[in-house]
Amino acid sequence: MNKILFGVLTISCIIASVALAVPPSSDGRIQPSPAHPRYWEFHGKPVMLLGASVEDNLFQIPDIETHLDLLQSADGNYVRNTMSWSDEGNVIPYRKLDNGLFDLEQWNEEFWTRFETLLRETAERDIIVQIEVWATFTYYRDLWATKNPFNPQLNINYTAAESGLSESADCHPGQTCNPFFRSPPTAEDLPLVRKYQERFVRKILAHTFQYSHVLYCMDNETSVTPAWGAYWAQFILDAAEEAGVQVETTEMWDAWDLAHAQHANTWKHPELYSFIEVSQNNHQTGDAHYNNALAHRQRTSIPPRPLNNVKIYGAKKKRFGSDCDAVERFWRNLFGGHASVRFHRPAGGCGLGLNESAQENIKSARMFVDTFDIFAAEPAPKRLENRSENGSFCLAAGEKEFAVYFPHAGAVTLVLGQSTQSVTLQWLPISKGVWSEPKPHDVSGRIHLKTPKEGSWVVRVNTN
Repeated sequence: MNKILFGVLTISCIIASVALAVPPSSDGRIQPSPAHPRYWEFHGKPVMLLGASVEDNLFQIPDIETHLDLLQSADGNYVRNTMSWSDEGNVIPYRKLDNGLFDLEQWNEEFWTRFETLLRETAERDIIVQIEVWATFTYYRDLWATKNPFNPQLNINYTAAESGLSESADCHPGQTCNPFFRSPPTAEDLPLVRKYQERFVRKILAHTFQYSHVLYCMDNETSVTPAWGAYWAQFILDAAEEAGVQVETTEMWDAWDLAHAQHANTWKHPELYSFIEVSQNNHQTGDAHYNNALAHRQRTSIPPRPLNNVKIYGAKKKRFGSDCDAVERFWRNLFGGHASVRFHRPAGGCGLGLNESAQENIKSARMFVDTFDIFAAEPAPKRLENRSENGSFCLAAGEKEFAVYFPHAGAVTLVLGQSTQSVTLQWLPISKGVWSEPKPHDVSGRIHLKTPKEGSWVVRVNTN
């Protein structure tokens, strides 16, 4: 059994009250690829996770099957699901009594039925679900005051004095004013609150442990003590060991700078976190976006683990950037050697969701990764000469296969590293999603690449 980070005490018997079906074999489950540990493996084969969806708490939307069918039709296979109830029409996980208060000992089965439906429908379509166990924003401000059953003034199970919780958490989550997130023994140690937190997580696991296509992220944009995420990661790992399943866990920190000390609490602890969430880097643009992620890829090379982007920001020229920013971030992440990319939800102009542009880019990305050995490739910025700012990005699979992404029309010199040889070029206009016919060229160590027309392009270069 793994040791608990930050002195968190060993958790025992946490799975005893969870009624599970016979655990599935680890064969075929989502896991880091043994052959290509920077990428995922599913059903025993390496897989690139490409996604988008209309909402974060996807299990709460109506017509979930239709939305998943649309994603599948675009060749997508990856969604995000926060365990939240923040929007109009959402249901809450606990039963509300006639007196208007919640009982943390009684479930609202509709919440869990919706969650089970999402798990079942995504499993049938081979769509990977990355859940966030604690939907941070649901535990602050108006949502804490009016809709959160853990608030002591909204349940019959404890008072503020008994629990150590406040009835108000009127601050931005980044200010971490809610003691709810300091319940572990190595923080403020709130055993009564932790009892019900553990019950909630056990209920989640009672559903997810029956499936092999679920990834576990502890939080959304958290800034709380590292002991919090460590406690829940270890809780889930111990529960999985008791149940005979293997799971993959991570944490999502709030800092936009991947070199921030917050992120070290994930990448320095592979015994707790088997993959790394880098979504907050998607607030960056241009070369800064790519270079920051590339530096983090190097920083996290021992041991190498998948880098996931469950949120790619940008839409409608809002504060998170434009539609073009979102598309460029999507492709730069692919060419930066990342394992997953997903367009963020459209609400508030945060992301493209699953609109036509998102579908178009997912289809083209799938066409690219299906015809280029991306799992054996490495980011290769030094292969590019005479490069303009944010003008081109390169992947190299050994000395035989190369790919270059152009966010916009432009030109660059690709260094092949050999003397005169024959190469074949194929161009993919991202907006069209159709490869050009292969064209042979004789070159001498380098090849000048120029996009055929305006727009965004990927070119594949194969040496013969």
